[in-house]
Amino acid sequence: MLISGTAAQKAATSPTSSSSGAIHARPALCLSAQSAECKASAAAVNTKAHKKAKKSCATKARKHTKKCLAQARKKAKKKPDSTAGLNANSVSTRPAGYGPAQLRGAYNLPSVAARSQTIAIVAAYDSPNIEADLSVYSKTFSLPACTSSNGCFRIVNGAGAKTPLPSPNALWALETSLDVEAAHAVCTNCKILLVEAESSSVNDLAAAVDTAAKLGADVISNSWVVNEFRGETSLDSHFNHPGIAITAASGDTGYGANWPAASPYVTAVGGTTLDVDGSNARVSETAWEQGGSGCSAYESKPAWQADAGCAQRTVPDVAAVANPDTGAAVYDSYGYSGQRGWFKIGGTSLAAPIVAAIYALAGNADTVVAGSYPYAHATSLFDVSVGTNGTCSSRYLCSAAAGYDGPTGLGTPAGASAF
Repeated sequence: MLISGTAAQKAATSPTSSSSGAIHARPALCLSAQSAECKASAAAVNTKAHKKAKKSCATKARKHTKKCLAQARKKAKKKPDSTAGLNANSVSTRPAGYGPAQLRGAYNLPSVAARSQTIAIVAAYDSPNIEADLSVYSKTFSLPACTSSNGCFRIVNGAGAKTPLPSPNALWALETSLDVEAAHAVCTNCKILLVEAESSSVNDLAAAVDTAAKLGADVISNSWVVNEFRGETSLDSHFNHPGIAITAASGDTGYGANWPAASPYVTAVGGTTLDVDGSNARVSETAWEQGGSGCSAYESKPAWQADAGCAQRTVPDVAAVANPDTGAAVYDSYGYSGQRGWFKIGGTSLAAPIVAAIYALAGNADTVVAGSYPYAHATSLFDVSVGTNGTCSSRYLCSAAAGYDGPTGLGTPAGASAF
């Protein structure tokens, strides 16, 4: 039996736990890259291109620093126009990062689902201003309003009740803003159900997934991760909801499988660096060096996976944009790390709700079996064959290649037909 690099994977290390012994998840968002992993405590992406390039390159510990700097400066000079689709009153704000036009344009997506769909976002703690923030986002990018009054937006606690909502948390509030706004950006007529778990413990978050399923979600997005741990398989049943497409972020610490992305009942979503041109067409896409991938230490291989270098569950299945340098514009007024308003955010926290919303656009989640559907429709994906996220004994698990590979799975969306 060959399990590539399992003992060395970050995913097999001890997960974050509290003094009570509870295992706690972390958001998979990324504001900036430091020391080869995303630090949520870092300030928002520096707006001065040279400083950003210098800092990013210096901390990558790469040999070709000069080349990296030159490439970063070149990218900074041709910033994507996130103002495409902005209304006239908000063009002056010019939020940095990709907006709905770039996300839909790059992946050849329609803006609406053919039939009514509900996307559930599962997050921890309360985001007190989320509905107001979604309104600002929608107005800025001329999207249809999604509010509780028009029946588009609903927020409940982990048990499914409107009250009481959990206590607020600034980092998780920013995560929630990212998830909700990305989902609305991609599927503008989808309803959004936000389920706020009482805490970041995996028990609370897993129970919130069950709540989302009970409340009628067609698709459920999870942008939280935890290092793999003994006993994770006992929680997999919370993701076993046939007829509901469930996505999970693969994580932002490079090579190494995380949970719940490793669960065989989800579509695990990895990360890429995405460049678009002035018409919002996809120009290039490479594996993001910090996107999670790997061979699970505990999860059995699903019948629909056939890669030979990992006898267990391989992560991820597909991928989407995640590099914060090519991240999305997100509005959050609750405030994080001394900043309020517009952020530029990446991480597989961005990729997971994008893919969830594409499942909703496709409208056939009721026929989806776990993460199997893209494997039967791989020709409808962009194959990403460049980039790496670390070192491993079976090269494809940590380096992009033609066909299936660890960092980007089967590839990235090329329309909605693979979902």
